[in-house]
Amino acid sequence: MKILAIVTLVSPLGEYGGPTRVAINQLLALQERGHQVVLAGTQRGFDGNVPTELEGVPAKLFPARTILPASGFAGLGSPELWRAVHRHAREFDVIHVHAARDLVTLPSALIALARRVPIVVQTHGMIDETSHPLAIPLDLALTRPVLARAKIVAYLTSRERASLEVVSRGGARLEELPNGVPLATQGTITGPAGVLYLARLAARKHPVAFVEAAARVAPEFPEAAFALVGPDEGEGASVLAAISSSGHADRIRWEGPVGMSGAVERMRRATVYVLPSVDEPYPMSVLEAMSVGLPVVVTDTCGLASFVRDHDAGLVTDDTVESLADAVRTLLADPDRAAAMGARGGIAVRSERSMAAIAQRLETFYR
Repeated sequence: MKILAIVTLVSPLGEYGGPTRVAINQLLALQERGHQVVLAGTQRGFDGNVPTELEGVPAKLFPARTILPASGFAGLGSPELWRAVHRHAREFDVIHVHAARDLVTLPSALIALARRVPIVVQTHGMIDETSHPLAIPLDLALTRPVLARAKIVAYLTSRERASLEVVSRGGARLEELPNGVPLATQGTITGPAGVLYLARLAARKHPVAFVEAAARVAPEFPEAAFALVGPDEGEGASVLAAISSSGHADRIRWEGPVGMSGAVERMRRATVYVLPSVDEPYPMSVLEAMSVGLPVVVTDTCGLASFVRDHDAGLVTDDTVESLADAVRTLLADPDRAAAMGARGGIAVRSERSMAAIAQRLETFYR
């Protein structure tokens, strides 16, 4: 089959995070199974050297334009991408739209439908019930028609399914599709413990809570280091201020972004992965950390909390700094238990979240 995937944004900082990572993983797995694949979307930050492939996946990337100011990713659009989808849509057997409430993916989906090309929509928890005033006209004009006319709308969790039922008013054909990760070599760190936060520095991710928890734990484990890795999405100044006032600025550091291709390699140099996010639908970084054998710490509102619990692959906390610090303390105090949790997480990802299984399910969707 010839398969086109559309994502909102690609950048060297990996600032759009999970959805772009998911799309690349899927296309790589489908390509290995003999399909012809292309990734399309908007781009920014490449300084004129726009890539034509991403990790071996052919890519067609167009300038990201701000259509609605002060709207973040939702306000991005790309007339150049819309024209390209109109021109080339019929060259593909199916178009997989990694959709959000934005002016990149939803107009592209409608253009593909107008060209009579079947689409699969995957929303990554980004289309939910909301009272935001801009969502009302956007849902009427774009979101609801796309959900209703897609051959399949893929969801991650029961919570996302319920939201999509409401937003689509029962008009979407819903199918479950978990995220997966490529099989990775597990790390073999033997030096001092390294506690890692790897995600965007955004309010929902709670990076300041990570710093505050690290400051509480650091005096008890003088050899441990604590690192934040990721681009600034509004919390950078607060993170730096928290580090400065922590009393442990020599051991708590913000390393900046590593980009999509560097995330797993950075994880291999850690011993514990921590994501304090609240209401995170299905964080790819947690699966990636588990894939390399790291024990993980997540909150109880994380979409992967039950997966972590069921496989005893880490610790699940509430959203308080105290709970987060207790979990990190527990893992640092018992390295053997932490390593066993990491090993179980690696087995769980290989058996239940491999990209081979995801690719087979996608083939079923597309056919």
